[in-house]
Amino acid sequence: MFLDNRQVAMDSALEALADSIDYFQDNLERLRPSLRDALKPHYEARAKSMHELQELARKHLALLPRDADVERDDYMWLWSRLKSFVGNDSQVLIGELLEQERVLMQALSTLFTHPLPEPIEPVIEECLKGCRALIRELYASQQRQRR
Repeated sequence: MFLDNRQVAMDSALEALADSIDYFQDNLERLRPSLRDALKPHYEARAKSMHELQELARKHLALLPRDADVERDDYMWLWSRLKSFVGNDSQVLIGELLEQERVLMQALSTLFTHPLPEPIEPVIEECLKGCRALIRELYASQQRQRR
């Protein structure tokens, strides 16, 4: 079955949400405890929003869930670890988390360029607000480390 552009945009947004959650969980041990504690509620809220969006996409867009790209996830994990050998591990990780947010915001913004069923829009708006809050938290942490 071929997906229409709206379904592709939703699939991309769901994939970006899942990737950001997976990346955070895969790198928990690399985060300072204070940063981990500050970020955890953001990612818990994101997981809740992602599951809600998956259900809405299934119901309103006839979009079935897809399997994760395990090879891509492994590559991203390895690449992040390799970069950490060259630079400050914490700074590299924060940079990677910020990049995840940029990718997610782009996917969510692209999704908004399509007509969406009314119940889906508030969830996407909540995801965008969550991205902005997480970016603020990551930048603040980055600035604290530089001092």
